[in-house]
Amino acid sequence: MTQSGQVDAVASGPASVLQFIQSGKLRALAHWGDRPLQALPDVPSLAQLGYPVQFAQWAALFVPAATPLPIIARLRAAAAKAASDAQVVATVVRAGSPIEYLDAPEFQAYWDADAKRMTEVVRLIGKVE
Repeated sequence: MTQSGQVDAVASGPASVLQFIQSGKLRALAHWGDRPLQALPDVPSLAQLGYPVQFAQWAALFVPAATPLPIIARLRAAAAKAASDAQVVATVVRAGSPIEYLDAPEFQAYWDADAKRMTEVVRLIGKVE
């Protein structure tokens, strides 16, 4: 952002910019996702505009490798419960981001596929050999 409050362009997750889009200070041109965003239903994806790209900003809960299994089980159960709580889901959606909860095995598969895709992209632009 310049000192005059001008932004040429920004690439960010919806939660970071939704309030500025809703107030008219920013205009959303496209999003990186693979399906419509509930918070921005009229904003097309880059893929819909003919650019075959996809990117997701995700968050996850991690613990040290030596964490006892009963504690991990309790944390997984609490995370699943929070991710399915109607009030939590509504709050996160209002902020501009969907909740797409994946438990540990599903998240590991997602992580592996995402890491492979990102590595290929970075190689294509010449940043990794």
